[in-house]
Order: sequence, then structure tokens, then C-alpha cells
Amino acid sequence: MPTQNFTKYESARILGARALQIAMNAPLLIKIKPEDLEKIKYDAIKIAEIELHSGILPISINKPFPKKKEEKLKRVREINVSEKKKEEIEAKEEEEIAKDGEIMALANPDDEVEEKDDENGEDE
Repeated sequence: MPTQNFTKYESARILGARALQIAMNAPLLIKIKPEDLEKIKYDAIKIAEIELHSGILPISINKPFPKKKEEKLKRVREINVSEKKKEEIEAKEEEEIAKDGEIMALANPDDEVEEKDDENGEDE
């Protein structure tokens, strides 16, 4: 397999695993001349790199994807309430809001009076 399909982490893991196998005297999967082995100084990682780039390593990567949940949507039943009931409920809610809440009137600039200055006790 070409290394283009692997991320840098996957290729590092593959190289490390194969280099460990080679260091433990596993047979080489590719024929390398003794002169070439001497050039790379019998380095297990370099040999694993050559095998990976040649595409003969029988290693596969399992990339798990997030599990897709399949659930049926539950429909919420609407309670059948008559129009009169709805109006009664709305009227009760409005009464509660009126009792608890403070009704604010719109501000009119003409109604505003300047307050006295606390320090001097004079109008500004």
C-alpha cells in the first residue's frame, strides 16, 4: 500500500511495529542486496521504511467511524383542549402576570423634572 493513504501517525505506528519485528529476526519481505544493507547499516527502521514504500507490507489500518444512531422520533401528543379552556388558561396567566409584575408607562420628556443637586441643595 502506498503511504499516501496513511496519516503520519499511522505510518509511524506501522514503521515502528515492522522495525520491531525485523529487530527480532523476522524474515524480510523484500529482497535487499547485502551492499544496500551495509549502506543503511542494517537499520531496522530503514528496512521497514523500504518495505512500506514498496507497498508489500501486509498491514491494514482499521479506522473506526462514529456509530450512527438510528432512532425513531417520538411524537408528542397534543392535549385536546377546547377554545374556552384555552381562553380561561390565558386569562389566569395574564392575571398572575398583572399581580406580580409592575406595569411601566412610557417615559415622556415633558414630564421629566430635574432633580435637586444633593451637595448644594440647589436646582441645576
